[in-house]
Amino acid sequence: MVTKFYRSVRSLTVIAFSLAVLALAAMPAAAGEYAALTGVKGLDSVFDFSLGSAEVAAVIFPAILDVHQNKEVRALPAAPRSVIVFHGKAVQLISTDRKGVEKKELEAYDKVAGFIRQLKKAGIKMEVCMYAVKVFGIDPATLMPEIDRVGNGFIAVLGYQAQGYSVQAIP
Repeated sequence: MVTKFYRSVRSLTVIAFSLAVLALAAMPAAAGEYAALTGVKGLDSVFDFSLGSAEVAAVIFPAILDVHQNKEVRALPAAPRSVIVFHGKAVQLISTDRKGVEKKELEAYDKVAGFIRQLKKAGIKMEVCMYAVKVFGIDPATLMPEIDRVGNGFIAVLGYQAQGYSVQAIP
């Protein structure tokens, strides 16, 4: 009788432990590397990109890609939605026209173009401020086709913010 009791207790303990493990596995990014993701349902991010340096952009774009593809971000219940809005001097980075670009910067510009294609392929939406394109004298025909055009980048950023996107400025 005692043996039967201990077997029942052991079985219940194994079942309870198994259920606890399953419950913990089903929790969305409860802890992991990023305590900030605890309780978060999904990340909606807009990167307000006005930086005109190709060398720095070649460092920042992989970080943006990581935000979008990070395993802990992907483990959240809602898939991430990421947008980059280019304005200011950054519009020069997304033009295929390399006139006026110093020879030593050409490689960085090519890296940026490669990252733009990679970001698009990953599902990151990109928009360019046509107001800035006009102000900086960029020929609209030279803009990379992966990037959608909007009249005013500030309106785009504010619109995404009003929709609940978090804004990360890259000045």
